[in-house]
Amino acid sequence: MQFCNSKQSAQIGMKIKKQIPTDFYLNNFTCNMKIVLWVARVVFGVVFILSGFFKLIDPLGFTYKLQDYLLVFGMEGLYDLSLPISIVLSIAEVMVGVGVIIGVKMQYTALAGLLFMAFFTPLTLYLALTDKVMQCGCFGDAIPLDGWSTFFKNIVLTVASILLFAYRKEFRSVWSPVKDWLPIVVAALLSLLLAVYCLRNLPIIDFLPWKVGNNIAALMVSQQEVSDIFLTFRNRETGELAEYPANDYPWDDPQWAALWEFVSQRTEVISAYVPAPINNFIILDEFQNDLTQQYVANPSFQFIVVAYDLSKTRYRAFREKINPLVEQIEQAGYSLIVLTSSSQDAIDAFRHHHQTPYRFYQSDAVALKTMIRSNPGMLLLKDGVVLGKWAHRDIPEFRALEEKYLR
Repeated sequence: MQFCNSKQSAQIGMKIKKQIPTDFYLNNFTCNMKIVLWVARVVFGVVFILSGFFKLIDPLGFTYKLQDYLLVFGMEGLYDLSLPISIVLSIAEVMVGVGVIIGVKMQYTALAGLLFMAFFTPLTLYLALTDKVMQCGCFGDAIPLDGWSTFFKNIVLTVASILLFAYRKEFRSVWSPVKDWLPIVVAALLSLLLAVYCLRNLPIIDFLPWKVGNNIAALMVSQQEVSDIFLTFRNRETGELAEYPANDYPWDDPQWAALWEFVSQRTEVISAYVPAPINNFIILDEFQNDLTQQYVANPSFQFIVVAYDLSKTRYRAFREKINPLVEQIEQAGYSLIVLTSSSQDAIDAFRHHHQTPYRFYQSDAVALKTMIRSNPGMLLLKDGVVLGKWAHRDIPEFRALEEKYLR
């Protein structure tokens, strides 16, 4: 039997190492530590990519959430910058997530991830303790998380980021230093294009209650609590206890009533109360009359234009898109209304200046922003069901609407 000398063993080891296909090498680690770092890398990277993606497909939604945060800390002066800040933060999340997932430029991506968590973990703890922002917006409207759920999620990510930063030098890419930047740069460019597209149009995936296909009339109804009530009675002679359903006990039997005395009652909840997914939407006329059901449950085709703030709306969209459409819609026997949160004086001034031949009603600004991420935007309903929704630049001509929807 022949044995390899130390030099031959080293050569064989190098050959075996070269034959192992991998995107990076973790040297001088036990098997368990390699597994821990792999899990930390995947969990951290996937969460950051998903978090950034869900916010990029709805940049206005994250902007509104960011404004909630700014309001909490008295930083309303940054409102005008909230949109670019929200897009930059979302793109940065995707870049960090991609870098961590594929294990490149870890000296930068691991540090960036650690800085993210060092800022957001204390922030989410404060918000969880104070309840000043009910939902964090970490995953947009795709996965709503309350304050404490967000904080515990961030604790896990913080631990992962510390591990990745502490062992960042052990991640060795098989690419050249220049090529290492390529996937990160590509991810940033694609993220920017995605954000711009969804900002100019509508989110490519709609997670809001007013998405196409939803029955709005049904979503405005809360689910009442269903429960059973049980009554406990004691036998006056024997002390025996007996429990009866509240709707099925011999209350009208005088002999039974003389022998048994009431002790207590308990409630057994079968299904808990569930608030309506749409619970803050109302349509009010200038006299504050509630016309919500008249328009939401309209059995015919109902067009609703949403301009949550008339001072910030696109006037050109009204002049070139909506005004020419109204006459054809009304000639066909259908209804079109405009909903806004602006004051009645602002409505009157807008109608006079832009010669808008249709009805304006008031509604809550938050509810209108939830309806559609466009100012203005248009929805088409029938029997309370959303048939279509368009950003102002995508509003189709009447002929296209007639061919696809009005049949």
